Parts: sequence; structure tokens; C-alpha cells
Amino acid sequence: MTDISTETRSVVIEREIPFPSEKIWRALTQPHLIQEWLMKSDFKPAVDHRFSFNADWGSVDCKVLEVEPNKTLSYSWDAYGLESIVTWTLTPTGTGTHLRMEQSGFRPDQRQAYGGARSGWTQFLGNLERVLARIE
Repeated sequence: MTDISTETRSVVIEREIPFPSEKIWRALTQPHLIQEWLMKSDFKPAVDHRFSFNADWGSVDCKVLEVEPNKTLSYSWDAYGLESIVTWTLTPTGTGTHLRMEQSGFRPDQRQAYGGARSGWTQFLGNLERVLARIE
């Protein structure tokens, strides 16, 4: 028998982006660029580094879990009772990079947070693509 209370859901967004993974990596890891498409942060791409994202609605407490430059970035995302993990995966393609973002750990009773993440990440990734188009 499956214990429903331990089942979680994930938000997954995948995009083909016409830029090299190194450029996308910079936008995912440099605080001044992160601020342009996501939120203010004191992020550093170092495993176990604790940081936060800050917005007018509050903050998100995070800890870097995995760093593989230009390939994988993972960090915890804890805010308002949601304890989740955000993982970015960059895969080079013939025309740029396949970008995959997964936020995992949404419990069944966190429907509002799940819905908010689905719409929020879609908007954030749109912002990310605009930043990538602008930077060198």
C-alpha cells in the first residue's frame, strides 16, 4: 500500500535555448544576473553555501547541493512551509542548449504552492531568455 502523504510532485520546465551552456550558466550563477531574471540573492556556486532569494513578498532560504559547471546546478528552496529542491540541467545541442528546470518536493496539500511555482517558473524562464539575449 502506498502512503499518499509521502508522495510529492515536481514542476518541470524544459526549453531549447539558442545560446551556449556557458552563457546560461553565467545567468544562473552570477548574482547580478540572477537578480535581473529571478530575485536578489547572495548566491555563490559552491556546495553547502547557504544563501537566500529576496523579493518584496519575502525570502527563500536555500543551500547549494550540487555544482557541475555548465551542466548541473541544484539547491534547496525553503519558503513558507515548502521544502523543495530546484535542479537545473544544461545539455548542449546543435543549436544551443536544452535547459531543464525541476522543482521537486511539493506535497499533496501544497496545491497553491505547486500552482504558483508552475506559473512563476514559466515567467522567470521568460525573463531569463530576455537577459540571455541582452548579455554578451
